[in-house]
Amino acid sequence: MTRGARGGAPPRILGTAAAILLLAGGAGAQQGTATLTLEEALRLAREHNPSFLSVTNDRAPADWQLREAYSAFLPTASANSSFSWVEGGAQRFGTVDLGTSGTDWYQSYYNLSVNWQLDGNTLFGLPAARSRQRAVDARVSAAEFDLESAVTLQYMGVLRARDGLEVAERQLEHARRSFQIVSTRVASGAAAGTDGKQAEVDLGRAEVALIHAGRQYREAMALLAEGVGVTLADDTQLSSSFPVFEPTWSRDDLLALALDSHPSLRAREAEESAARAAARQAGSRYFPTFSLGTRFQGTTQQATNRAFVMGQAEDFWNRQRSSCEFTNALIQGVPTLGGQPDDCGKYLFTDERRAAAMADNSMFPFDFTKLPLSLTFQVSIPVFTGFSRQRELAQASAAAEDARHARRAEELRLRTAVTQAFGNLDAAYRVVRLEERNRALSEEHLQMQQRRYALGATSILELADAQTRLATGEQAYLNALYDFHWNLIRLEAAVGRSIRPA
Repeated sequence: MTRGARGGAPPRILGTAAAILLLAGGAGAQQGTATLTLEEALRLAREHNPSFLSVTNDRAPADWQLREAYSAFLPTASANSSFSWVEGGAQRFGTVDLGTSGTDWYQSYYNLSVNWQLDGNTLFGLPAARSRQRAVDARVSAAEFDLESAVTLQYMGVLRARDGLEVAERQLEHARRSFQIVSTRVASGAAAGTDGKQAEVDLGRAEVALIHAGRQYREAMALLAEGVGVTLADDTQLSSSFPVFEPTWSRDDLLALALDSHPSLRAREAEESAARAAARQAGSRYFPTFSLGTRFQGTTQQATNRAFVMGQAEDFWNRQRSSCEFTNALIQGVPTLGGQPDDCGKYLFTDERRAAAMADNSMFPFDFTKLPLSLTFQVSIPVFTGFSRQRELAQASAAAEDARHARRAEELRLRTAVTQAFGNLDAAYRVVRLEERNRALSEEHLQMQQRRYALGATSILELADAQTRLATGEQAYLNALYDFHWNLIRLEAAVGRSIRPA
């Protein structure tokens, strides 16, 4: 068995071993060869893979949509304020003369509105938002599982390429040994010169195979680095190992596991639930809307001309005194009116009243005068909206039905995938055992032919044929070995969890 598939604790799809990854150019790369386990590769992929991170970004909007759905039951509030300056002079509105203002004015205004609304969209929006959040979480879980399966395949691909490189190195060593044997016989005259040429050709082919194996290893490492989302050091070595074992599961048990808890199926079910919640929310547009609102308002106004304020206040008190004196004169002149004369001196424009007038004028910008409170209750019943409700309901219902079909299609896909992967894995295990025996026999046959050729008991063609048989046997064993591991990973991907024996 090649080194990548030799004993050791089997890894899980979610990773089972600790690892130390040294990135290219990092300080750790100067201290020794970097090693990377499967668990570390999976962790790096979850943290750095761009495609997976773009899926996880959907969680934040879904969380805020749920908070928004809760807040729809709360009242909304808005506040606004304005500040203005009005120049003194003639005020007109069209041809209407509104009089002349003898001063400039500072004015300010505030408005605070509180509104509460209840409709079908509010009632059904909360369960719809919850369903969307669960659907996003399920999609993230499915994406994480798919990422782990893909990275595990890429990790196995690197091991396959690495073992292929070792096979090519061994074949090159076999070719060199055969070339030395043939060269010795040709030099002693015991073999024809054509034997030496044939051995040299075989050596060159082994060198070419080694070059191709090295290229495939570098390509596999590049794909793994792309999958985990980071740059790996050139000398990074994969340290996880994977044993071959006889599959003993029941296909029906694996099918039950897949249909019960596969992440992709759970994601489809969550999307179906979210689609049906959206359809119910669309149907709520037929519900009436209840609205309750209140408004708080205030205003201020301040004259900029002190003399204008004093003049207005003085005119006011002078009018009050003149009215008082006129009333007293009437009482004295017409006794039949009755009543007692009033003290008109109390209407004099004193210094205290001058100060009060200035204080009353100093209101800008925040000494508001409250305006009357308003309260509004409204009921709105949608009667005809141009068939927009029917269209939205039909679209939402169709989307819910599509989600149901998608969930059913995923169930069928998983049944097929589990059945195929289970059968392929069982066949791959039997092929591994057969190819392991064939490889051992081919190696024994080559050693025997090398000894016979050294003794002159066989020809160069038989020696080359034995060498070709061993190369074919080692390659066939390597293919069978990793065909087993790849089918096991595909079976785990179909089941939705790790099923390797502990």
